[in-house]
Amino acid sequence: MQFRPLGRSGLATAPLAFGGNVFGWTADEATSLRLLDAFVDSGFNLIDTADVYSRWVPGHGGGESESIIGRWLAATGKRHRVLIATKVGKPMGDEGSGRTGLSRRWIRQAVEDSLRRLQTDHIDLYQSHDDDAATPLEETLATYAELIREGKVRAIGASNVSAPRLAEALATSERLGLPRYETLQPLFNLADRAPFEAELQPLCVAQEIGVINFYGLARGFLSGKYRSEADLAQSPRGAGVRGYLNERGLRILAALDDVAAAQGATPAQVALAWQIAQPGITAPIVSATSVAQWQELAGAAALVLTPPQVQQLSLASA
Repeated sequence: MQFRPLGRSGLATAPLAFGGNVFGWTADEATSLRLLDAFVDSGFNLIDTADVYSRWVPGHGGGESESIIGRWLAATGKRHRVLIATKVGKPMGDEGSGRTGLSRRWIRQAVEDSLRRLQTDHIDLYQSHDDDAATPLEETLATYAELIREGKVRAIGASNVSAPRLAEALATSERLGLPRYETLQPLFNLADRAPFEAELQPLCVAQEIGVINFYGLARGFLSGKYRSEADLAQSPRGAGVRGYLNERGLRILAALDDVAAAQGATPAQVALAWQIAQPGITAPIVSATSVAQWQELAGAAALVLTPPQVQQLSLASA
């Protein structure tokens, strides 16, 4: 399996990353630990999480995913085999608590919280989860520079940021000699293309920024298991798929079915292989809630689509 560079950071990843938002949510702890073992044992290495995962679950306060990963690292001794990517910036407390954003004060506290939960002395990729217009970019980037000097962070990335703001951040880093965002985590898949392709993709390609896109399977829609309203009850995430059940969505599924049949693959594998083949994409982030599901998705990394197949999928989803 050929690893791909994460920007100019010196870090490299297999062509799929595992999305840890499911840990402690749709995958209980025992399942999560099995998934992490299966992921690494398959030859993959980039695990993506966030401090806020899974604060949206009743009774959770955030940090559940990081804590499960930390217990797995402590129990298995596999820290040297993985890259841990986590994020800061989304609210980790009630409004007015100050536990949000990208200020120096909050990043310094949040990184210590994440390191403690992850049971590690460093984070390989620390990402700004949301843009924070209220905090100067100079303050945020200078804080990340401190963490890199201290050995607590190896590289930084951004998520949920517009192309103009990403360009401004890159210019600020260059002007002040500060670390730059080496990765971007945007929404991108066959069903959600426009936000990334319009402005972010050209910028990332030109600036050699690694792209680890989220919702690689459009909340599961591109797996083909949701083809009617009746299918939405199959999963707690089904409600988020309803918006894809339209003429365009069904056209995408038909193209996936066609290419999958020709390749002897599954629609999910084809959907991910299409992304891996796109300019600028480093490693789509995928989640699984069973080892069997992960093993299916892992097959995408070895699937090579023909140029006509890539074009067929691109036209169907245009």
